[in-house]
Amino acid sequence: MELTDISRRFIVHWGEMGSNWGVNRSVAQIHALLYVHGQPLHAEDIADTLALARSNVSNSLKELLNWRLIRVTHVLGDRRDYYETSGDVWELFRTIVRERKEREFDPTVALLRDLAGDPALEKESPAMQDRLRNTLDFMQTLGSWSDEMLRLSPATLEKILRLGAQVQRFVRPADAANATASVFPVTPPMPPMG
Repeated sequence: MELTDISRRFIVHWGEMGSNWGVNRSVAQIHALLYVHGQPLHAEDIADTLALARSNVSNSLKELLNWRLIRVTHVLGDRRDYYETSGDVWELFRTIVRERKEREFDPTVALLRDLAGDPALEKESPAMQDRLRNTLDFMQTLGSWSDEMLRLSPATLEKILRLGAQVQRFVRPADAANATASVFPVTPPMPPMG
């Protein structure tokens, strides 16, 4: 398959961004190809189009399947597996958030709960105990919020995001005043996911 300049630039950039997000470049490029192409492709077409080794494509497709970002489909009269992804950017966003939360965020919350419930925590300094519990509270709150957001339809989620952009204009002056009152926030910033 011959890529247009626009498609090629998108796929290359998506691969570079994938690397920044902790995703293998080939995995991100394959997903980008399936997304912009919008039609199911078999592994040989993917390998030829992106000039990737067949083994690399096979491993990347397995990873994308594990992330639930692609699905296998079939074409009448062809025994090969074809791969496709959703063309709905909201569905892709929700899948990525859900998968990353499950793989990266939830295990951290589970560890923090274990640590907070461990009697040995009482032997730690009061400041360390407070930091651990504050981190757990923050992450549980953020996790509950993200679970609620993931339950919303894409249309409702988009409305909330647009509304949030408008609401921030009203709360920003109060946030600025609070930020100057304390050099260090009470709640730690969220660690990077990836």
